[in-house]
Amino acid sequence: MMTSLHDDRIAAVRGFNRFFTRHIGVLREGLLQSDFTLTELRILYELAHHGDQQPAALCRELGLDRGYLSRIVSQFEAAGLVSKVDSATDGRAKLLRLTTHGRAIYEPLDRRSREEVGDMLARFDETDQLRLLDAMNTIRGLLDNQGGMKFAQPFVVRPFRPGDMAWITRRHGELYATQQGWDSSFETLVGQICTDFERNFDPAREQCWIAERAGERIGSIAVARSAEDGVAKLRLLLVEEQARGSGLGSHLVDVCHQFARTAGYTTMRLWTTDQQKEARHIYQSKGYRLVAEEPVHAFGKDMVNETWELDL
Repeated sequence: MMTSLHDDRIAAVRGFNRFFTRHIGVLREGLLQSDFTLTELRILYELAHHGDQQPAALCRELGLDRGYLSRIVSQFEAAGLVSKVDSATDGRAKLLRLTTHGRAIYEPLDRRSREEVGDMLARFDETDQLRLLDAMNTIRGLLDNQGGMKFAQPFVVRPFRPGDMAWITRRHGELYATQQGWDSSFETLVGQICTDFERNFDPAREQCWIAERAGERIGSIAVARSAEDGVAKLRLLLVEEQARGSGLGSHLVDVCHQFARTAGYTTMRLWTTDQQKEARHIYQSKGYRLVAEEPVHAFGKDMVNETWELDL
């Protein structure tokens, strides 16, 4: 009986794999109506969205044989898609970088991928979309937990809806009062940011997202326009304490970057303070650079205001 049950479960997983790959189209010749294979597009994705990469790191991330990656990279170099550059921290190491031509080739494919997924999701109403995403994250969370990877706690990220801005305002006020000792003027500031965002919301250029787990809000982030052409503002990053360590903060920042690139922004700018250690670590890991700082007394505390920027 146990052997039969085990075989049934194996067959069910294999059946789901066939079903899912048929729906997302990875078996089609020419993925996204291009000449690239799935593996080749994954390599381009990593370079486009996560910046310069060490070949060894790409092999680990994608589960590739080093020789196989080397052959693909050689093809990309010959086509002018990828170049090798010196590492700023290790003079002996070379990093892979997506060239301007490579980005011009990849970005239409990335948009096409977003459109295909968007068309698939559009077949479902809001409730079923969230059910689908929750199921996907449950699978991801269970499998990653076995490997000790960062997405051990599944979550769903969705666009904001009525009531979310009030929650963002309240939770910012409560968390920063409890953890940083800031006074109520910070909550007032966040409330004004949220009010202005909703009043002047431009869905083509702006978005706010809410992260949920088991139907409970556990995080937020937003992309907002700035007065400067080509510059987007990263705002309202919040991760509830029970969700920290799950990779949620990093994932929310990636969501912002992808949206900003698709919207045509060239620079992402954010404001923070020297007291936000965890957030600053995320920004630094994404390649942000500190461009301005100013000692201030705000929200009842002495701190240093910081402006950080990232070239998209």
